[in-house]
Amino acid sequence: MENKEYLLSIKDLVVQYVTDEFTVHAVNGLNFTIKEGETIGLVGETGAGKTTTAKTIMRLLPIPPAKVLGGQILFNGRDLFQLSEKEMTNIRGREISMIFQDPMTSLNPSNTVGDQIAEVFRLHRTKNKKEAKKLAGDMLEMVGIDRSRAKDYPHQFSGGMKQRVVIAMALACQPKLLLADEPTTALDVTIQAQVLELMRNLQNHYKMSMIMITHDLGIVANVCDHVAIMYAGGIIEYGDKNQIFDTPSHPYTQGLLACIPDIANDENKLIPIEGLMPDPTNLPQGCAFAPRCKHACEQCCINEIKNIEVEPGHYSKCIFAKDLFCGLKGGE
Repeated sequence: MENKEYLLSIKDLVVQYVTDEFTVHAVNGLNFTIKEGETIGLVGETGAGKTTTAKTIMRLLPIPPAKVLGGQILFNGRDLFQLSEKEMTNIRGREISMIFQDPMTSLNPSNTVGDQIAEVFRLHRTKNKKEAKKLAGDMLEMVGIDRSRAKDYPHQFSGGMKQRVVIAMALACQPKLLLADEPTTALDVTIQAQVLELMRNLQNHYKMSMIMITHDLGIVANVCDHVAIMYAGGIIEYGDKNQIFDTPSHPYTQGLLACIPDIANDENKLIPIEGLMPDPTNLPQGCAFAPRCKHACEQCCINEIKNIEVEPGHYSKCIFAKDLFCGLKGGE
């Protein structure tokens, strides 16, 4: 009997993109869980494997070239890899929904926004066109758009309004889990704050879980309960929001936080992380971050790095994790 404590449980997930010329190691032994009503942030640079993880959960990877080489994704105790395509189609939109990165390309320019939202209801809740259109209007009002605009086309909406339409589509069937892939990247700061506030309110209203995929630690601080820092296809540090921000115990996490401007500090320059992400077709042996790390030693470049629990629920894949943690805690 599977453990029902978690809504979603990912175990040892391995995903590659394989072509005749090369193999991209996109996700490498990924593990994390999420409970009902919880929000976890997947944080990392472009190419860390965040979007691939989300598309694997939705089973929307392009196969080929993508290949799932190992692992499990358990949702409500069901292994998503063991479901038929028909069973998975019933889950998408109804139980798991996704907000994609760019609302400009997520919407069909030739259909009205009302028809596009109504389509979700007709797939999962009702075959009655009139009822589906009414429900679509209700969802538009739920995200702060007058239902009269259901007859408008995507090009008639601003970027922020398009994102609200995409959110309405994703939440139409009140899913248990929402995957939000950089949902505010294309928006200015004011609209970004409005969209995040809307998502928080709707999450509380529907009591759903959420995976927030982002590279913006400000969004994580606002929205997430737990944080998973991703690097080169794996999670290198995991903990609750306060643990990650107060006592980051991996050099990469510390580097990310050092890149955030501090209005209380008079420093004119930010401290960048030297070097670049490793080539995903040729990952280094041992710790993938070692070539960029000022703490790296010979052992880092040879052995696989195991998770170290630096405090209850706070894990770091660094052999110096406890030293870094104690240094931040004042030598305790």
